[in-house]
Amino acid sequence: MTTTLHPGKDGAGVVQRTVLPGGLRVVTESMPTVRSVAVGMWVGIGSRDEAPEHMGASHFLEHLLFKGTPTRDALEISAAIEGIGGEINAFTAKEYTCYYARVLDEDLQVAIDVLADVVTSSLITSDDVEAERGVILEEIAMHDDDPSDVVHEQFSAELYGDTPIGRPILGTVESINAIDRDRIAEYYRTYYLPTRTVVSVAGNVTHEQVVELVAAAYERAGALGGNATPIPPRVTGEGVETRSGIRVLHRPTEQANLVLGTTGITRTDDRRFALGVLNAALGGGMSSRLFQEIREKRGLAYSTYSYTSQYADTGQFGIYAGCLPSKIDDVLEICREEILRVVAEGITEDEIVRGKGQMRGGLVLGLEDTGSRMSRIGKGELVYDELLSVDEVLARIEAVTPEEITEIARDIFTRPLTLAVIGPYEDKDFSRALSV
Repeated sequence: MTTTLHPGKDGAGVVQRTVLPGGLRVVTESMPTVRSVAVGMWVGIGSRDEAPEHMGASHFLEHLLFKGTPTRDALEISAAIEGIGGEINAFTAKEYTCYYARVLDEDLQVAIDVLADVVTSSLITSDDVEAERGVILEEIAMHDDDPSDVVHEQFSAELYGDTPIGRPILGTVESINAIDRDRIAEYYRTYYLPTRTVVSVAGNVTHEQVVELVAAAYERAGALGGNATPIPPRVTGEGVETRSGIRVLHRPTEQANLVLGTTGITRTDDRRFALGVLNAALGGGMSSRLFQEIREKRGLAYSTYSYTSQYADTGQFGIYAGCLPSKIDDVLEICREEILRVVAEGITEDEIVRGKGQMRGGLVLGLEDTGSRMSRIGKGELVYDELLSVDEVLARIEAVTPEEITEIARDIFTRPLTLAVIGPYEDKDFSRALSV
């Protein structure tokens, strides 16, 4: 059965959904004025689903699926897409994994065939596991060399503790060295099912054409059929346990990196639009309070910003800054003062106008290509209980009131704070930063 989720305008922007036998979902968005197509295969499994013995398996598996199938080896997989001028890649997140390709519209079938082959029919040989183990260890080493990345990981680890959502997506050197081929293959067989998969396509296509090609590709792999229904999105439950604390990773770096923050809200919380406006005002751009106070007025840091992350049952709000080690107390004091000021006074009308404008512009400008459109409908189908149209999202942003912003600020910023720091500190006391 095919459902039209959004009717679009003048033949463009039509979003349709079909559930194939076996519970495989196909969603498309028509963009008849372009000549490209983006195809994504979203699997509702990520690093937070890993048992301790599978730590790092989601990301490890993402690598291995490009190593070979019964019909293509690694070179043939990449050459099939690159040989027609396309691109193919994948990424792993906490709650899902996505495999995607972008090609000319005339090469849609190639992209669907290759991605379906990769997602359904990976061989996962012992030789490939051993070869890719070294690649992933190099990736972890590269990641660890960048403290501006590691500090976010350390913040999550301190906030959530030793739990699946608090652990690094890449795994650790120890877990990657310990995981074997059988565990990865078991993980693949258990979770990579049509009921957990969404195929999203955006570009110069028709829905009927996409459904036909996807059905044929999955049938060839023997992965279609039966009466199974799609597994629904993760639901908001009681939430995960969080904690307040300070984590300092001593490194003799020339720059200190910090994240100060707390728990946020879930991805389906109706207050997410108000939080987005608040985030834009506090640290969302060059006109934000943090950027103006920390960089423009006092020259204490090159980079500073705030951000939000939302999951099914929890979220984060964080403030990042990179500064000279000798300036970290000044930077933390400004962050602390701005948090207290927002709680006491809210934000100004001018900041609300700028925040709404930033959110509107970021949304619309970010949807100018097929890849971003594909991501929006694919992620929307997989993790949300509804797919809002762009106009509906814009309307919800515009409807945010000053009272809603003040309410969410007082909720978020009166929660216990957590701090992660990387820099040349061994015995420094950072406890004052948490006293707001």
